[in-house]
Amino acid sequence: MFIALAMLLATAPAQARRSAEPSTGLSAIHFNQPPPDFTFVAENGEPQRLSALLGKPVVINFWTTWCHACIDEMPAFEQLQRRYGDRVAFITLSNEPSGTARSYLAHHNLRLPLLEDPNHAIFSAYSIAIYPVTIVVNARGRVSYVSVGGLDWSELRAAVDTAF
Repeated sequence: MFIALAMLLATAPAQARRSAEPSTGLSAIHFNQPPPDFTFVAENGEPQRLSALLGKPVVINFWTTWCHACIDEMPAFEQLQRRYGDRVAFITLSNEPSGTARSYLAHHNLRLPLLEDPNHAIFSAYSIAIYPVTIVVNARGRVSYVSVGGLDWSELRAAVDTAF
């Protein structure tokens, strides 16, 4: 019995380490795994799947117009577009009624790519319950970074730089 107990205690830490992957804070999103796929309209007006962006980092930002932390992040996303251009795909998502986020961006002269999700399909697939949330998917198509709450330019830049 002593030998069996000793073996159990010796193997327990190794098993715990294997199953103790860091949490993203989102039940549907896991590090080093592909995120849920979805379709969006690309800049050329054609439908495109998230999974088709394999080969370059993708930044996905979930936000709302009434969220102060979301609005505070907008300059970092504008800087992201200026610094990386087409080398990084960037998508913002809002689950507000159609036109709400688009009007907000236009009113504030923010030229950010927007996907409206008024039926909450993508927000639900990603288990988004608070705002803002930013997810970086690396060039291999796997989640490499998650920010639940506001982030600044240095944090965003570091996350993107490691995603190439």
